[in-house]
Formats: sequence, structure tokens, C-alpha cells
Amino acid sequence: MSRVPPTRRVIQINKGIVAPIPPRPRSLRPRAAGEYPHVSPVYRDVAVQFASPLLGGPPICDELLAFVQHVFTEEEAALVRHLGGMTWRTADEIARLECRPVAEIQLVLEKVASQKRAIAGERRRKGWRYRLLPIVPGMFELVLIGESPETMSPWHRRFAELFEALFDTGYLVDYQSHPVPWVRFLPLQGLADSHPAALPCEKLEVVLDRFQTFGIGSCQCRMSANVVGKVCDKPLEVCAVMGDWAERGIQQGWLRSVSKAALLDIKREAESHGLVTWIMNIESTTGQASCSCCGCCCKAMRMVNDFNAPGVVAPPHFVPHFDETKCTYCGKCALTCPLGAITADTRGEHVQHNPVRCIGCGLCASACTSAQAIQMQQVPAYRLPYRSWLSFLLANGAAMLGNSWSVWRRRARKIDEAGLAGPQPEKAREC
Repeated sequence: MSRVPPTRRVIQINKGIVAPIPPRPRSLRPRAAGEYPHVSPVYRDVAVQFASPLLGGPPICDELLAFVQHVFTEEEAALVRHLGGMTWRTADEIARLECRPVAEIQLVLEKVASQKRAIAGERRRKGWRYRLLPIVPGMFELVLIGESPETMSPWHRRFAELFEALFDTGYLVDYQSHPVPWVRFLPLQGLADSHPAALPCEKLEVVLDRFQTFGIGSCQCRMSANVVGKVCDKPLEVCAVMGDWAERGIQQGWLRSVSKAALLDIKREAESHGLVTWIMNIESTTGQASCSCCGCCCKAMRMVNDFNAPGVVAPPHFVPHFDETKCTYCGKCALTCPLGAITADTRGEHVQHNPVRCIGCGLCASACTSAQAIQMQQVPAYRLPYRSWLSFLLANGAAMLGNSWSVWRRRARKIDEAGLAGPQPEKAREC
């Protein structure tokens, strides 16, 4: 019988073989909006909006409907259904569609955007405007980043439960037909500081030099996992936002302002607990985000560990090289790998590395302290992070559209086969 260490749910030990747990089957059961006649039409409309492949959304399903009905009141849903993910709308425009006073509409939208942080709100010279956020990445992170286990309300806890149920369907796998490297993981700072091939973009201190403002919040992934009983004892206050992205969060109180030195201390402490640093795969000077991740909670990592779908993670600059003349086959490297990229046969004395799952963090090398049988070697074909969002979109726009198109085609085909009508176009009321 296999044994799963309680603090390492992504690894199993079976007859001396330390290896990743096999991917689990997806539980996604797509349906059509017309199959929910008992649900208020405004909630069905909102679910259709969030299901858009352009937002990376899940198909209409039980989990999505339950999530939407919890996030929004019926009054809020009646307004949010008029928002899209690509374009902004003002309170004036929605007031005309709903035949209600602008002041009332503004109050409701402001609550959803600023208090719940469930939609995007932006102040312009002519007033506020709003649009939908993707469920993830987007709404999930903003709703929970400013909370803690002590401050989470029953509403936040239920939000976390329903999001976990939605994530567990595996719907995000549908968007990985074409890999889009949204995130990258930095090598451990000791490795980055000492390895002659390490680049400035791999040294967190150098990355932080671009910014003046730093905010810290709670890891949303670990908090939501803890809510549903998947207890992880790793540090929580490790999620950082930098630059312009951090200023609003600090002003509104859902990020704690910290200095660069304090942030580096937080990240070093996180690494001492076996966490690895994730950042956006872009050399942005406007803003950046970073969390310290574990393989059992991080949603990007769980896409690999749960569903064997690594398409959102950029290939690493370093990979481990194993000197089997020094290796004692203790299995520590395989036990410490957050993505199960190493399989160690402690009885048959063999180690196998899976480069597709490797993020080049160096945790395996740091675990091999006694034998020193692992050295991190440079990958010659390593691709530097993108210089801007524009260069990222130019390089990956076709893949992103291709993923959305393939998802849309599959869903449309299923609806046609089932003989169920799709969503009806929005109609303006006559006031």
C-alpha cells in the first residue's frame, strides 16, 4: 500500500519508490444555462458572462452557478450581468439598461468593486467605470488577499469553499491546448546569488529594485485550502504586490505596506519553509506580483500535480544534474520537489528526472546536503522573461486566442448535440 506523507500530499512512497501522485480524473460536468429554470435569470446571465472563453471561464455547471449565486446578491447580479471582460462600462450606461437612478447603480457597483473586490473598478476623469474580472487569476486573488484566518467572514469562507469546488473540476485544463507561460519561478536565492550563470532577472533583490512601493498580503491558495480542510502549515503572509499595482491595495487597506528589506526577509523566511518564489513572467516596471508557493496549495502548481497540465509555467533556466556516483538514493530530492519532477527508487537505486514538470527552483539540490550529488545546470535554450505586456501579448496572443477558440468550439458542439439553446443576446428595457 502506498503511503502519502501528511505534509506532502503531492508525493507518495510505494515499495521504496518516491514519486508524484498520479493525476486524478476531472469531475467537470458541463451543462447549458437553459437547464437551470429554477435559478433566477440574472444569475444565469452572470454565469454565462463568466463562462466566456475569452475570460478563461468554466463552462456552465453546477459549481459555477453555486459560486455566482454566493458572490453576488440578486440586485448585484442584475447589474453585473451587463459587464464584459474586455470592455468597460459606466454606471450611467448600466442605469439606462436597468431603468434605475445612476446614484443607486453607482452605490451597488462601488460595493462590489471596492468592498467585495469581485469586479474591476477604475476611476477616470469622467467618473468610475467597471468590467468583469476572470475568476482566476483575478477575482479569487483580490477577494482573499486582504484576509487572514482570523478576519475571514462566513461569506469569505464560503467563497473559498465554492472556488475550491470549481477549481477541482479541472476546467482550466481546457485552456492548455497551447502553452502560455504566464508565470515563472525563481531559483532559491542562495542558488541565484552563487551560480555563475544566474541572471539579474532571477535575483529577487534586483527585481525589486525597479519599484518603490511594496505591499504584502495573505496567500489566497493556502487560505482557501485550509478552509476546506487541506491543512498546510506553511507561512501565509507571503503574497507580495509591487509598484503601481500595490498602491491602491495599500490605500484601501487590503495590503500591508512594507519596505524592500522587510519583503526580502519575508521571502527568505518563506524559502526556509520549503516555499518557492513565483512572479509574473514579465520584466514590468509598472507593477509585479509574487507569492511563495507550495505544491499542495498553489493553483499553478496544482494544475501540474492534480491534472498534469504545466502549460502556464515558463520553462526554467536551471535543471538538476544527478551524479549517481555520489547519490545515496535516500529520496530526499524527490520528497522535497514541489512538483513531483523527480522519482527516486531507494531500493533499486535509480533516480529519474522529468524536465516537463521541473521549475528549476533548486530545492532538490538544497536537500542533498550530505551527498552533494545534485548540481543545478544551465539550460542553454532558456528564454528570458518578456520585457512588457505588449511583447508578451505579441508572442502569445495567437496561443491565447487558439485556446479560447478551441474551448468555444467544444462547448458549442456539446450544446448543439444536446439540443439546448445558448444564451440569448442582451435586450435593453424600455423605461
